[in-house]
Amino acid sequence: MRKKLCLVVMAMMLAVAAHAQFEKEKKYIGASLSGLNLSYNGAEKTNFGLDAKAGYMIMDNIMVTGTLGYHKMTDSPSSVNLGVGGRYYMEQNGIYLGASLNYSHMYESCDDFQPSVQVGYAFFLSRTVTVEPEIYYNQSFKSHKDYSKVGFRIGIGVYL
Repeated sequence: MRKKLCLVVMAMMLAVAAHAQFEKEKKYIGASLSGLNLSYNGAEKTNFGLDAKAGYMIMDNIMVTGTLGYHKMTDSPSSVNLGVGGRYYMEQNGIYLGASLNYSHMYESCDDFQPSVQVGYAFFLSRTVTVEPEIYYNQSFKSHKDYSKVGFRIGIGVYL
């Protein structure tokens, strides 16, 4: 009986701690790693991506974000990305839905605007630090076959 009571109390504390991080006026800083053959598109065989992200909660559970990234690919040009977007957090469980618009400057090739959608999970390691696995889809306007991408990335976030 005592163990069950302790589990219930701990679960309630985690729910309260997670909700406190998705409140209005919280700030977010994060970095993520993508690639390592965990994404696919028609033009590349292997890739490596590193993204930095900053965000601000404009309302409870709603964050606006800005992203800066670099992606190195073996069979197509490397790219630098700049994007703006938003996230909606489901406060009960830490799952978030995201959407963004990214400008991708590809060296020796073309520039591209890519709308993106994401589904991820903010797993709290402490009151402020999270591990954030995410599945994403980037739609290319330049060449759907070569540059649209489905992938997985994992990141670390800090909620201030």
